[in-house]
Amino acid sequence: MRLDKLLANMGYGSRKDVKGLLKKKHVSVNDLVVRDGSMHIEPSTDVVKVKDEVVEYKKYIYLMMNKPAGYISATEDTREKTVIDLLSPEMQHFQPFPVGRLDKDTEGLLLLTNDGNLAHQLLSPKKDVYKTYYAKVEGNVTEEDVKEFTNGVTLDDGYVTKPAILEVIQRGSISEVKVQITEGKFHQVKRMFIAVGKKVSYLKRIRMGELELDSSLTPGNYRELNEKELSYCQSLT
Repeated sequence: MRLDKLLANMGYGSRKDVKGLLKKKHVSVNDLVVRDGSMHIEPSTDVVKVKDEVVEYKKYIYLMMNKPAGYISATEDTREKTVIDLLSPEMQHFQPFPVGRLDKDTEGLLLLTNDGNLAHQLLSPKKDVYKTYYAKVEGNVTEEDVKEFTNGVTLDDGYVTKPAILEVIQRGSISEVKVQITEGKFHQVKRMFIAVGKKVSYLKRIRMGELELDSSLTPGNYRELNEKELSYCQSLT
């Protein structure tokens, strides 16, 4: 890999910015100052430093975001704000994409990565990775609703969902529930409640398999997966 490409990919600015760092002798490879950005290096073995700080090369990034309402799960859009807009330029350099999607008005756990294989495995129906949501629902959620979810709900298009787990946290005119599903049909949770005569007024994804939303992440914030979380995701591939 070219040295200037590596530095640009690692967030040290544009090729022009990197050229400036090289010209000012701020870059070294294996403790030797380098001014030629076209130099080819091996990221796994060569030690690259910028201003005496080691550049840790990453090919892939894995981010956990607490998606806020008002953003769409896409890489770009001419009319809407996307979750990529919430990332720093350093992270955008990796060209990550959301793993699956959350509706514009849905909040919560969203993974972003540039690792296509891992994303494919997480979304594969064969893996049955369950997704858990917290929801506020207009209307009193009954035991009959719980049974219907357990048996599979018939949606408006005639599709019968796979069995889902519906846990009632609080009943009332506005019920609070947790829903666990293994599918990801369009607006699925909302449509399941419509099928039993209820309406979802708030929806937040809190878990994907063993991956739980970090409670310290406020809406719009994100962090890289820790070693345990990444190991879980990679175990699915």
